[in-house]
Amino acid sequence: MAKIIIAEDDKDIRELISFTLRYAGHHVLSFPNGLDAWNQILVEVPDLVILDVRMPVISGYEVCEKIKQEPSTAHVPVIFLSAKGQEGEIKTGFDVGAVDYLLKPFVPQALNNKVNAILGRIQE
Repeated sequence: MAKIIIAEDDKDIRELISFTLRYAGHHVLSFPNGLDAWNQILVEVPDLVILDVRMPVISGYEVCEKIKQEPSTAHVPVIFLSAKGQEGEIKTGFDVGAVDYLLKPFVPQALNNKVNAILGRIQE
C-alpha cells in the first residue's frame, strides 16, 4: 500500500491516525512536529502527507509550502487534519497546496475513505 507521513503534536491523535491507516494496510511514519516530518519527507518521499495545522517548531502550513516548493516533493498530496475549522484557516490550507482539509474530531473510516480516494486519483 501507500507510504504516508503524519505530523501531529497530540500523541493520542497521532497514534489513532497511525493505527487507522496501518490497519488499512498503509506504511505509516508519524512525527510530533512539522520539522521532523519535513526532514523525513526529504529522505523518503511519501505517497501522501497528513498534517495538523498548529504544531511546535514549524506549522503544518509551513510544511505544506515546503513540500509544494521542492521539485522532488511537489507532486505529493497533502491533507490537513485540524481542529481549526474557521473559514480562513481552511482557505489558507488550500492556498498553500493541500488537496483536502478534514476537521477533528474525525471518524477513522471517513479518514480511510478520503485517503483511499486521494491515492486512487494519483494511481489513475
